[in-house]
Amino acid sequence: MRNPVRLWPALRQLTGADRMGLRESARSRNHLDVKPRTEEADRVVSSICPYCAVGCAQRVFVKDEQVTQIEGDPASPISRGRLCPKGSASRNLVQSPLRQYQVRYRRPNGTDWEDLPLDRAMDMIADRVIEARAADWQERNEQGQPLNRTLSMASLGGATLDNEENYLIKKLFVGLGIVQIENQARI
Repeated sequence: MRNPVRLWPALRQLTGADRMGLRESARSRNHLDVKPRTEEADRVVSSICPYCAVGCAQRVFVKDEQVTQIEGDPASPISRGRLCPKGSASRNLVQSPLRQYQVRYRRPNGTDWEDLPLDRAMDMIADRVIEARAADWQERNEQGQPLNRTLSMASLGGATLDNEENYLIKKLFVGLGIVQIENQARI
């Protein structure tokens, strides 16, 4: 039987030709048969990271119509092949086992979540926006100057929204008279 101490990576590194620990001394028996997920891909799709306004380019590896890996695109002049941790984990946006595929609603003072049809949830949101806007609408100030605003609603957008989505949300909310609009990506 071989001496188990000789199998230690640090000892192999110090006693072998691979002093920097970049090749054989860094390998273990557990990883000899492991292949990168990118090797198995049927195709590679170019994309842009959806998290912030930087626009880092991504290479999305797909096998059997499932995303297997997402990496930065080295051809991108913006990110030069790099992705932040959120961009590297963006595969979870579409394939996480924790992702919800239905509308979940918890009634006021309730303790349990219930599933709602999307149409019903959209109607509930629209009704509440209309009600809050009407209850607090400010047409003019004390001097008679036009305000046409409501302070009863605000928007805090998330970094998962892209530039186009943020633009449309801003246009919608300004049209509704909402003036307190911010985005988490800018904070």
